[in-house]
Amino acid sequence: MTDDNNTQPTDQPLTDSAADQAATSDANAVSEDNTTSSELADLKDKYLRLAAEFENYKRRTTKERADLFKTANQELMVALLPVIDDFDRARQHTQGVVDPAALQNALDITYNKLTKTLQQKGLAPMNAKGGDFDAELHEAITQIPAPSDELRGKIVEEIEKGYYLGDKVIRHAKVVLGQ
Repeated sequence: MTDDNNTQPTDQPLTDSAADQAATSDANAVSEDNTTSSELADLKDKYLRLAAEFENYKRRTTKERADLFKTANQELMVALLPVIDDFDRARQHTQGVVDPAALQNALDITYNKLTKTLQQKGLAPMNAKGGDFDAELHEAITQIPAPSDELRGKIVEEIEKGYYLGDKVIRHAKVVLGQ
């Protein structure tokens, strides 16, 4: 028995197969296009969210920084309030009194309290007199003849004290150099 059903013209299966492949290829292309569009939409969404998050971060840090600048000196001011109170008490206590020792004592107590408070906040005075001149730390006002040979080229006098805040110079010492 011959199988007449299985014998088909050779052109027919190729045409049907080509059409099936073309249809499958088109379906795959549409599917890939949908997948690509979906991935693109997801990436756009992630990008927009990231951009919005970054803008929020910038706004938040700017606000925090502004708040920090507003209150940065608050701690120092609170620490200085007792010194102001001491100045008020010293003024009231020495008013009408011409005793120089009482006035000197009141000034010394208040000065010591002020310097101690500032040192606790990181302020440190420079010790320039008798040392070598350093342009990074000192500002030379003038030069005078050195009183002795060992002071030649060194700092003879300190006109205005210099200060550090932590490791940073916040005011250069104004000095006189020996020639």
